[in-house]
Amino acid sequence: MPTFQRPGVTLHYEEHGSGFPVLLIAPGGLRSTIAAWDKAPWNPVDHLADRYRVIAMDQRNAGSSVGEVHGTDGWSTYTADQLALLDHLGVDEFAVLGMCIGGSYIASLLATSQDRIRAAVTLQPIGRADNQHRFEEMFDGWRAEIAADHPEASDDDWASFKANMYGGGGMLFSVPDEALARFTTPWLVLMGGDEFHPEQVSRRLVELAPGAELVERWKADEYVADGKAAVDTFLAKHLV
Repeated sequence: MPTFQRPGVTLHYEEHGSGFPVLLIAPGGLRSTIAAWDKAPWNPVDHLADRYRVIAMDQRNAGSSVGEVHGTDGWSTYTADQLALLDHLGVDEFAVLGMCIGGSYIASLLATSQDRIRAAVTLQPIGRADNQHRFEEMFDGWRAEIAADHPEASDDDWASFKANMYGGGGMLFSVPDEALARFTTPWLVLMGGDEFHPEQVSRRLVELAPGAELVERWKADEYVADGKAAVDTFLAKHLV
């Protein structure tokens, strides 16, 4: 797996196929890794590489990617990693497909670099809906797994990091809800439907973001083919 280094972090990534670049942001919360796609209803690495240049990555401190931990870390830290990797690969304009936490990363990318993003696809975005404690618990569990490898981070650093990730923003955590009105990029949202990926968050996202449209049924076995077809049609329409 190739490696890209920038100050304080080493990112592992993979490239597959050729054509218009599509950045993949895997599910798994802060454990977002390329391998996590194997547990999704379908693997976009395998599905899209015959038509597009697929770029998949382990986010920092997940999988084979490692980075320092500081109290200033937050959504913008991950966004900077993602854009720096694309710059390293010579990618200017791109599409992005993310699942779970990938929806919040996509919102942060759109807030930062909407002019570079031709189209976005989000599968079951996470969101705040009377479930704040669940995301804080997940952060704490992830911290417990990796804290011994980060002597540079104090308890205050970890607390600030957690607050930066899950203490602010709107329903997607990474951006305020009012920012969604500025996202005119075509954005396909495949609806969530559980505690971490509430249906109402997907529906509200599509109401607020002018470029967004919703696919309600895609995850159950009988709808997987329809969901893949919706993504294929959407990308073919916008990545010409």
